[in-house]
Amino acid sequence: MSAWISNPLRKRGQRSRPNSSHDSELLAWFEAKAASRGYQLSDGQRTVIACMAEQLAQLADGQPRSLYLHGSVGRGKSWLLDGFFQAVPVQAKRRLHFHDFFARLHQGMHRHRAMDDALGTTLDELLGDCQVLCFDEFHVHDIGDAMLLTRLFNALFGRGVFLLVTSNYAPEGLLPNPLYHERFLPVIRLINGRMQVLEVGGDTDFRSLPANREHQRFTQGHYVWPGDAAQRQALQVPDQQPLMLEINKRGLRAQACEGRRVMFAFEDLCEQPTAVIDYLALAGQFEEWIIDGLDDLSECSLAAQQRFVNLVDVLYDQDRQLTVIGRRPLEQSLGGAIADLMRTRSRLGQLHQIGPESSGA
Repeated sequence: MSAWISNPLRKRGQRSRPNSSHDSELLAWFEAKAASRGYQLSDGQRTVIACMAEQLAQLADGQPRSLYLHGSVGRGKSWLLDGFFQAVPVQAKRRLHFHDFFARLHQGMHRHRAMDDALGTTLDELLGDCQVLCFDEFHVHDIGDAMLLTRLFNALFGRGVFLLVTSNYAPEGLLPNPLYHERFLPVIRLINGRMQVLEVGGDTDFRSLPANREHQRFTQGHYVWPGDAAQRQALQVPDQQPLMLEINKRGLRAQACEGRRVMFAFEDLCEQPTAVIDYLALAGQFEEWIIDGLDDLSECSLAAQQRFVNLVDVLYDQDRQLTVIGRRPLEQSLGGAIADLMRTRSRLGQLHQIGPESSGA
């Protein structure tokens, strides 16, 4: 596939057409990657790969149609995005987690708020001359973010940027809160009008396959309950030595900190007004995380539930090893009204489970 990637396909001035050889080469590459991890591509993945190959063939003409991939957790959306990103035969490309990008977008627009075009100036800083932009884990729950998205998408399409987006939700399922959903309809219409929307289906949860666990630091972590002294000792959980960390010019209490290892109480991270931008900053400092004191999430506020979802998203995407110490089994800890909890259950379900009868990891 490397020869194909390095050759943008055709002579100058020749009109691009979807090419079955390019299609088959991309498909063969994905098939080999899947086989190396012990599974076969689903029909839904094959359909998406064919569409990706078609858009790659259109890049030379500057006429590709952006892609929006959605489907249940564990169906390989991020894996497909990563493969496409490797295949794009241009240098001006970026692969970003949507949480990270949006946090930086807000920061930049605040910094340039006195300018006539704060959004455009911030995009210049963040993206430069980017031609292909891949957003992983796209979702919206805040009406303030939703209102900015219409401007963002229009600006990106106006710059001629090709977008590839993955999400657990079809466009119509974004921002489901009935109080705000109607105000989000312009974004949904924009996505449906300017992007090819594809569902990545299949019966296999690829995250559950053993070969995938071997490639991730996140899945080397643990979910432990009830967190008794013997379990803590077996996992070498540090003794509590509370201290204050400075994150984004604010103080945040940690229970312990040893080099690149940090421990937080659940209430300090999720019951306090922390944000994605804080988790991103912390993930840059610490490689191994312990979150202590998770109980029944359904008894927490909706804000705390969403913070916990966002925190797990960031740690998963940044591939930080995570140990969660709960007071009850995992399946009894993740109740709640937040739609994204389905994704959180899937991710925490990949951790090594240690209960009262377990003898070790």
